[in-house]
Parts: sequence; C-alpha cells; structure tokens
Amino acid sequence: MLSSQCVSATCSPVSIKSGDRFIPTRAGSNWSINFHYANENCRSPNQTHKAKDVTTDSSKDAVAYAALLRNELLGAGIETVPDTLTDDRRHAVLTQDSHSLFRYTVHTKRVPFDSDNEVSPYSLSPLSNKSHKLLRSPRKPARKISKIPFKVLDAPELQDDFYLNLVDWSAGNLLSVGLGACVYLWSACTSQVTRLCDLSVDGDSVTSVCWNERGSLVAVGTHKGYVQIWDATGGRKLTSLEGHSARVGALAWNGEQLSSGSRDRVILQRDVRTPPSAERRLQGHRQEVCGLKWSPDHQHLASGGNDNKLLVWNSSSLLPVQQYSDHLAAVKAIAWSPHQHGLLVSGGGTADRCLRFWNTLTGQALQSTDTGSQVCNLAWSKHANELVSTHGYSQNQILVWKYPSLTQVAKLTGHSYRVLYLAVSPDGEAIVTGAGDETLRFWNVFSKTRCTKESKSVLNLFTRIR
Repeated sequence: MLSSQCVSATCSPVSIKSGDRFIPTRAGSNWSINFHYANENCRSPNQTHKAKDVTTDSSKDAVAYAALLRNELLGAGIETVPDTLTDDRRHAVLTQDSHSLFRYTVHTKRVPFDSDNEVSPYSLSPLSNKSHKLLRSPRKPARKISKIPFKVLDAPELQDDFYLNLVDWSAGNLLSVGLGACVYLWSACTSQVTRLCDLSVDGDSVTSVCWNERGSLVAVGTHKGYVQIWDATGGRKLTSLEGHSARVGALAWNGEQLSSGSRDRVILQRDVRTPPSAERRLQGHRQEVCGLKWSPDHQHLASGGNDNKLLVWNSSSLLPVQQYSDHLAAVKAIAWSPHQHGLLVSGGGTADRCLRFWNTLTGQALQSTDTGSQVCNLAWSKHANELVSTHGYSQNQILVWKYPSLTQVAKLTGHSYRVLYLAVSPDGEAIVTGAGDETLRFWNVFSKTRCTKESKSVLNLFTRIR
C-alpha cells in the first residue's frame, strides 16, 4: 500500500501534475496550519538520478522555514487540494528525502480535528494547539478585595489628632477605643459594648490605648501624662503609672514590659510587675514621640517622633542604636515585618508622604515610594507579604501593598476625614480604621492563606536551621 517513491507536485493548489502518483485532494478537511506548496519539485531518491534540476537541501530548508514563518506570524487560513484519487490511492504517503523535515500520513478513518482538545499531527509550530489554548486562557484572577466595609460603627468624640493612638484590637477579639474621656470595649463576637473607664472625673482624657499580647490587660495613656493598666476581664484598674510631664500618645507592650512615649520627648520603659522606680528613660527625640512598636523577636523598639526621626533601640541600651533621618515630616506610622527578620517600614507626614523600608540588621535604607498623601498608620499582614497603610491629607484613603514590588493591591475610600487609626483582627484577615468623621469601618483586606513560597530577601537570615 505504502510507496517509497515521492510524488512530483507544484506549489499551486490547482495545478497538480497528472500521472500515476500525485497528491490526493482533501476537500473540506480541517488542517490546523496552512502550508503553501513549494515551487520546487519533490522527487524520491530513485528518481533523483533521472532529474536534471534537483532542489538543493538549503532551498528545502528555506521553504520549510518560510512556511513555518507564514503560519506563525500571519495565521494563514486553510488551503484545499483537489480530490481526484481513487480509494486504492488514499493510503499514499508523501515523504521527502533523508533531509526532509515533515511527513504527512493519510489515515483511513478521518476524525474531525478539535483545535481545543487535540494537538494537530500536521502542526509545524513549536507550540502545540494545547499550548496555544493555555496562552489564550486568562490569567488566574487576582484576589478581590471588597471596597465596601462590612461593618460601620459610630464613634462619637473620636479625636482628629494625628499624634494620638486611640484604637487597638486584642488577641481576645475585643476592640478598645478611646472616645473623649472614656475607653469602650466592643466585642467582635457578640457586638456588645462595655465602658471600661471614665477619666472625666479627674478632668483627664484618653490619648492612647494598647492591649498586651495575651489580650487580658489594656494600657491607657492620658492627657495629663499618666499610664493606667486595666484588667479588661474584671473591668478594674490595676495601677496608674506616673513619670511623664505631658500627654502620652504612644504605647507598646513587650511581654510584661510597657513602653510609653510622650509629648515631653521621653520614652519610659517599665515592667508592670515591679515598682515604678525601676523604669528606664530613653531620650533621643527632640519633639513629641508619636509612634512606638516592638519587633516580633522582642529585641528592638522602633520610635517615631515629630522631629522627623525614626530611632531603633535595643532592650538594654539607653541610647538609640540606629537613627534614620530621611523622612521630611513627623513619623507616626511604624510597623515591623513578621516575615523578614529586621525589616522595618515607616511612613511620613504631610510634607513627606513616603513609605520607607529599612534593614535594621545592617542599618541600610532599602526602598521607598511616594504614596501621594500623609501616612497615618501601617500594619503588615500576618499571612502574606503585604501591608496596609492609612492616609490623611489629602486623599483620606486606605492602600494595600504587595512587598517587595510595592504594587497596590487595593485602594479603599469612604472616610471623609484623615484615617488616623488602624488595627488588625486577631485572625489577620480584617482591619478596622478610625477617623475624625467619628466612624469605625471594618474591611476584609488580607487573605488567611499563608504564602508557602520562601522569601529570598537578604533580611531573611533566621528562617533555616543551620
């Protein structure tokens, strides 16, 4: 049935040389790729010695390359060939010599070609039809973040003061909010609201709140410079710490130790289990301390001030071990990365508007980006290498970023005043934001699925056992 001789044919689909051997017509057949016929004749090895004009190997390669190029770049349509063969010739095989690139075999049973499900046996493309389908298929859709808060709470007397920190979310799923002279607790499980304390009887007001890591104690900073420790479960005050001569706008727990930053430019470090006389005074800022955050390993404290300085302290020194002066405005927004050891991000006020990232292991600046508006607060996702920033003048927006590419994942709007306050839920999925418009808004911004890809950051030095 199959012959080793080759049929002589011209390039034209209608001008086919008659004779005993010629190409059968496949009218109506679906060829996945259109190959134009070559002008040269194709002869078998037995006929080569009889021919005077033999097509060279280089010309054949050129024809094959031209056909491939036309199909890949031009996407030519289907070309038909006249069907004049009898049934006994339908198994003919057209082959080239030992240097040929392609082989066409006619099957007795014709199966309709489905370009979406099969790879064509006639394809010259280095990409199969299935590969083309993969290339045509859309990318995996990006994670969608709702631009509408899933809950909005009224917060009357929530102050529009850039230097205060009046909202915090505990490990026990309780939200503490300083409203005027009172601290209220809102349960995310039951939506029950409880008033924890009222400082109006002392003529004082709340300037900061902060939960300890277990979520059982809440520290309250006051306008008169006191730091009160309250038992949230029993609703009673445990102690009141003195030492500051002005309002306490920033608080940060480190185990049983509590750091407080004040307008008096001093940071006080105290162990709540020991007498107040065992305090450590950290002096490095020249203006009000408005941001405080302990690193996840409990070894370093970052502080930001109205003097545009970002300072890093260790757990034993009375002087800062690092000082960063790149910001051009007050530094309130501070956050340590839970994913890369030693990675710190800070945000500047209205005259700066930048997010700046620091390698505190080497003391080097990593990268920065201009957000376009005042940076009021920052928080990292617990599960993915993302962070959220809240902003004031002039856009009052909430931005979600990917790190280290610093591409924006989402932009959330809704507050009509500066978004000064930010806290993350204990499960790491939701955030709450507060503003001078006297509302608290709850957003689902972070995915709970932990990223399994290991970070290749130079900061990630302690993730492997050596």
